[in-house]
Formats: sequence, structure tokens, C-alpha cells
Amino acid sequence: MKKKSNYEEIRIIGLRGIPIIKEGDDIGKIICDAAKEQHIDIEDGDIIVIASKIVSKAEGRLIHLDTVTPSTFALRVAELTGKDPRLVELILQESNKIVKMKGRHLIMETRHGFVCANAGIDRSNVKGEKEIVSLLPKDPDASARKIMERIGELTGKKVAIIISDTFGRAWRRGHVNFAIGIAGMKPIKEYIGRSDMFGYTLRVTQMAVADELAAAAELAMGKADGIPVVIIKGYDYPKGEGTTQELIYPEEKDLFR
Repeated sequence: MKKKSNYEEIRIIGLRGIPIIKEGDDIGKIICDAAKEQHIDIEDGDIIVIASKIVSKAEGRLIHLDTVTPSTFALRVAELTGKDPRLVELILQESNKIVKMKGRHLIMETRHGFVCANAGIDRSNVKGEKEIVSLLPKDPDASARKIMERIGELTGKKVAIIISDTFGRAWRRGHVNFAIGIAGMKPIKEYIGRSDMFGYTLRVTQMAVADELAAAAELAMGKADGIPVVIIKGYDYPKGEGTTQELIYPEEKDLFR
């Protein structure tokens, strides 16, 4: 298929037929099988966006709260926030620091460097008892790279992978999907030094295309629709190898911490 420019046509295709994922499942093969069943060809240049929850499940990142013993500090934080102390203990274990604590809200800097609520720990979309929670993948970029390589092995195609998760935003209401792991692409498109349509030289513009693609993919996923994988076709993303660490401001440059 002839590659279109990103101004002509971008297709966002929700991949149906993904089964309930279990620890040890081969995510790359499952994606290829589902695409074949849906008569979708995986092609060079496709971007495959994967909800972090299924990656966490495949990597065994589900924890039963009954196995967690809260520390004294976790008990104190739980008392202040009204949260389950076992959940607080996991949040603390998965974090570098508390960024903000107000009411029931715990905004954390995760061990990956992401700033988000509850260190990304989630109780939703976990089949079975409500006492089971999912943690973010330990190394989402490595997870993305492994899936990319597996899909390449099975199809012979070069694709980019984005692992996405839902985060809140400090200055706007509502949640948006962000990229927490990438492979096969650079996360930022640079416009610095280019001229706009009126000849003005852009000096600071950098577009977080990995986050834009993750957010666009959520339109086809739906938070409760059971579509954890989306294939995006027709977008000319920045080629090369990058990591999600490039999207994170170091604390000394962060104006809001």
C-alpha cells in the first residue's frame, strides 16, 4: 500500500478479539493473530498502541493486596488520605517520592520518573477479586521493544510500538492517554529552526507525538470497550530509536514542582 502523507489520511483501527491476557502470554503473537482474524495487514510504518494493563498482566505485575504488609509510614499516609493502607504501601514501593498529597489524592513520581496519581496502580479491568491491583510494567520501553521485535519476527515488518496509560492533567479536567513506553520511533517531533506558513522561525516548538498518538488511539480503544490494542496507519512519525525518558522534564527544569 502506498504511504500517504500525514495530511491526507490517518487510520486508527481498534483491534478486536484480544483475549483476556494471562501471565506469560505472547503479546506480539496475540496481536498478529488478532490482526489476521480481522483481515488487517500489519505493514511497515504502522504504529501499534497497546494499553499498559495487558502488558502488566503478561509480565505478572498483578498483586493481591492480602500479600502486602503496610509500613508505619504507609499507615500514616492511609490515615491522612482515607486509602487502603495496603494500596498505599504499594504506591510508596513503586515511587521515588510523593509530589503532592491533598485529600484522597496521592500524586507520585514513579520509579520510571512519571508524575501521576497513585504511581499508576489500578484496580480497574482486572478480572476476578477486587483485592487484586495492577502495577505499571517495570520497564515499559523494554516491554515495547520486545513486542516490536516479536511482531517483526512474525511478519517481517518494521513497526513502532507505544505502550499507553491514562493520566490526569494538572491544569485541565479529564484524563488523556499518554505514552509510557515506546520502541521504533522518537517521541518528539522537532520544529525548532523551521519556518511557519508566514515565514516566522520557530524557536521552541517540540510536539510530543508519542503522547498525541497514544491519545488518538484511545478514541478507538474506549475506556470500557475491551479494545486494548490499536493500529495507526498513515502517520509519518519521527523515525529512529527513542525512549519515554525524553518526554520527562528533569525536576530542575520543571516549573511546577
